[in-house]
Amino acid sequence: MARETNDIAVTIATTTHARFPESPTTLRWLTGPRPTGTTWGVPWPRGKVPAGASYALRHEGRDLPVQSWTTATWPDGSVKWSAHAVPALADASVAALADASVAALADASATVSLIPGEQTVAPDTPVTVAETDDTITVHTGVVHWELPRTGPVLVRTARRGGRVVMENARLTSLWQPSPTPDNGDGISRTTLHGHVERTVVEQAGPVRAVVRIDGRHTADGGADHTRDGRGPWLPFTVRLYFYAGADDVRIVHSVIWDGDADRDFLAGLALRADVPMPDELHDRHIRIAGPADDAHRPGFLTEAVRGITGLRRDPGQRFRAAQLAGRPCGPVEEWDGAVSKRLHLIPAWNDWTLDQASADGFTLRKRTSDGSAWVTIPSGTRAAGYAYVGGVSGGLGFGLRDFWKMHPTRLDVRGAATACATATIWMWSPSAETMDLRFYHDGLGQDTFAEQLEGLEITYEDYEPGFGDPHGIGRTHELTLRAVAGTPSNDELADHAAAVNDPPLLVAEPARLHAAGVFGDWAPADRSAPERAEIEDRLDFLFDFYLRQRQQRRWYGFWDYGDVMHTYDADRHQWRYDVGGYAWDNSELSPDLWLWYQFLRTGRADVFRFAEAMTRHTGEVDVYHAGRWAGLGSRHNVQHWGCSAKQLRISNAGYRRFYYYLTADERTGDLLDELADAERALLGVDATRKVRPDTYTPDPSALAIGLGTDWGALAAAWLTRWERYGDDPIGVTARDKLLRSMTGIGGLPQGFLTGEALLDLSTGRFDVSRDRIAVSHLSAVFGLAEMCAELIALTKGTELEAPGFERAWLDYCRLYLATPEEQAARLGAPLRGISLIQAHSRLTAYAAAATGDDDLARRAWKAFRHDVGDQINTNALQRRHTWTLDRIDGPSVLAPVDEAPFVSTNDAAQYGLAAIQLLALLPDDHEH
Repeated sequence: MARETNDIAVTIATTTHARFPESPTTLRWLTGPRPTGTTWGVPWPRGKVPAGASYALRHEGRDLPVQSWTTATWPDGSVKWSAHAVPALADASVAALADASVAALADASATVSLIPGEQTVAPDTPVTVAETDDTITVHTGVVHWELPRTGPVLVRTARRGGRVVMENARLTSLWQPSPTPDNGDGISRTTLHGHVERTVVEQAGPVRAVVRIDGRHTADGGADHTRDGRGPWLPFTVRLYFYAGADDVRIVHSVIWDGDADRDFLAGLALRADVPMPDELHDRHIRIAGPADDAHRPGFLTEAVRGITGLRRDPGQRFRAAQLAGRPCGPVEEWDGAVSKRLHLIPAWNDWTLDQASADGFTLRKRTSDGSAWVTIPSGTRAAGYAYVGGVSGGLGFGLRDFWKMHPTRLDVRGAATACATATIWMWSPSAETMDLRFYHDGLGQDTFAEQLEGLEITYEDYEPGFGDPHGIGRTHELTLRAVAGTPSNDELADHAAAVNDPPLLVAEPARLHAAGVFGDWAPADRSAPERAEIEDRLDFLFDFYLRQRQQRRWYGFWDYGDVMHTYDADRHQWRYDVGGYAWDNSELSPDLWLWYQFLRTGRADVFRFAEAMTRHTGEVDVYHAGRWAGLGSRHNVQHWGCSAKQLRISNAGYRRFYYYLTADERTGDLLDELADAERALLGVDATRKVRPDTYTPDPSALAIGLGTDWGALAAAWLTRWERYGDDPIGVTARDKLLRSMTGIGGLPQGFLTGEALLDLSTGRFDVSRDRIAVSHLSAVFGLAEMCAELIALTKGTELEAPGFERAWLDYCRLYLATPEEQAARLGAPLRGISLIQAHSRLTAYAAAATGDDDLARRAWKAFRHDVGDQINTNALQRRHTWTLDRIDGPSVLAPVDEAPFVSTNDAAQYGLAAIQLLALLPDDHEH
């Protein structure tokens, strides 16, 4: 197939030459198996696996059921990334019904082989989906789930063994027009409900079914009763994941905050469901998880609605034991008569609440009725966020991932002593202070660009009136509902809670991931030489430092969890959480990339989970998904949305694609799709408007695109869309934009050194007449270096190669850290503003590896190790003689902390990325 791309003919090869790998891919558990289904991704070398290939999953000669699909292709149409799913791993509650062939995976040390080109095995009992005009029914072989296509509920019923175990799963929110309710002015909360507007089946089995639900929150009385008549708000997307043999449904809930920060205040956000309670009061049970151990398995509060333990009279030991175990503890006639005749005098407990107000503590209480006082139950620190309500004939397990990390959160059980209980998972607890998203200061008189630039000089905050607006940011939570046939044992419940908080994932080893040739220049961790071992130790030091800092500094909360702070204040022994642009990092200088590359090369589970949390945060909270800045992100600030710099460098698709390909997460796929035409977002705001010397205004026929942070982010979005959609028109459009822009950069007289070029959105072509030199120290440190390396490797020597692009990139890589004399000889004058020497050492290393120039290789190692010649910044991680932590304790700090005052996130991320790429590109440096 041939298409025209920037006046060059592009021919896409067919896959008739494709062949399969010579050996299967071995997979292992990231942390361990869990009683739920599993989905993961695997990369393949170019040309090895043809489109439409089948896959076998094998353990010790036995084929296991698997469902497979393609998430990315190479330019020749062969599979680049495939995704796979296996049925639920059974616990005791479903062992008789689950697919026995999957049992081998229940061993935490089990490894399995994925083999393309061999016959796929279907599960014994597949998940099935039936659709009518108004209903979708999903049957996992264990539970029937019935979903209405529209209306006020997400899931109408869950039936197990012919009995309705759960019904009316729905979303609820609480709105108020002021941050303080009931303050004497008659302000009160309005209850809104998630109204489903559209339901679509995205996958229909046989191993995995996915249903997407979209809607908005509104009031029962219609728009006039919603937010003072301003209509529905809080658009949401919910995905329900069903697996063959599973009794649980995984729920990924994403919400967009589309309110007015001065008029809309969210007082609660929840998923709730009703649970029929047909059993006797003494056979109804409540289980609530406390803190979890290192294996994510918590202990549980173990209680009955009407307890028969601890009484003055004893009904009999076997009856007490049965109630504690969740088994029927009747018949009552066999109890000791001193208890059975007084059963009506034992209180029945109706309501339970666990409230996680902070990362450090939860409260737990219960009561007998609305009109009675709450009774406090001994509380604790960090609840696992899982509970059960039901009885011996069945009930509902329900939970929220990262419960204490995403505080304020809450779990409620109401009506346990009635015919129907209600279970509620609060993603924002109504007990907490109302969510207040107003800007954190009054502007400080910064009404002009000149005044705002003065503010930037002192607090590093790029303020502008009206730009610190959260309208359009989002947040994603992961929840679960589990329909069980009877009260599970506490061991089973602990497994269920672990499945929520540490979901299972199969992964390939670093060497296998590297062999696939994905994500550019990196290599598995290597300690074969002393110099390499030293750098590996320092990479471990930096990650472990941030892991420790998140805990010690409490980088947790609904809007904050997943991010890290930008810069440290050694005087206060505190990160600069309150100083303008030095506070939350918001992907500044690419910590996302550093973490993902470190996972690829080490396979460490803790690195994966840290990177996962950052991806969830930076892709949702730091990026606008609606409104005037949709497609852009916000630069670092005290509030994640506070900075007036709305830029593509933060919404960068390059930060998300790792997680998408490794997990096949559909929500991350949505975020990548949002960026398909992200260049158009620049029509609404010029990132350099405050310092631009010319009279430029955004224009569709001549849109200013920075060839560093802007184009690097756009290239990542276009490449990812092309990979995902291939020869579909969607993919071809993205491919054409990518290749035309690459050819345009190659056609500019100064290539990347031009700094900025004008793009015609109607043709996707750069104006190549601009001839100037403009270099920024930030251009290459937001994924540009990684993206250029990947694109050159992808296209070089093929019909896709963009003329002049590799030369333009090599020129930039050679000249940025060249001597002033070398720069002047090539450009007519030395470059100005050269900074982040250590970070840019990887550009020199790339040029050295590409050209075989030993002098450049030595220059790269010297720049990395000594970091001299910086014209702007003076920080240098590598030059520190001791990489150790100082323990700070006593009256000068709020709590004991470990301090590495020489570390900022900018330095850590760029040291990490430079080290990773130098280790991959260059031989050992024995001279330095």
